Amino acid sequence: MFRTHNMILDQAARELCRELRRKQTRAESIFWKKVRGRKFQGLKFYRQFPIFYEYNNHESFFIADFFCLEKKIVIEIDGIIHNTKFKQDVERTRILNDLGLTVFRIKNEDVETNIKQVLQKLFLFLEKQNKDLN
Repeated sequence: MFRTHNMILDQAARELCRELRRKQTRAESIFWKKVRGRKFQGLKFYRQFPIFYEYNNHESFFIADFFCLEKKIVIEIDGIIHNTKFKQDVERTRILNDLGLTVFRIKNEDVETNIKQVLQKLFLFLEKQNKDLN
């Protein structure tokens, strides 16, 4: 359930995504420049992408920092705020996994200081994921 038929929820998600794109972090900007336009492994990535889900008969959404539908992977670039949001991140990852998505987390500082290494780790992660499926 990546989409919703709830027009109010959909509009709220669209507006929030637009706002987050306008206010992207430095790390998000660096990462986006490396993956947009199928620059990374020929894969299509979306930034600030809403993923709708239903939990306890309540429909809501997460906004993925980056999302690749082809590989069903959510890429989260975590800033310092995530040091205090461990429980929320674990629950979010569980829900996303239940939707058939894999979450790949990267720290802001890793993107800012060594984007090549981050992309290599992502490449290896995707390779492992491909092998696990075969």
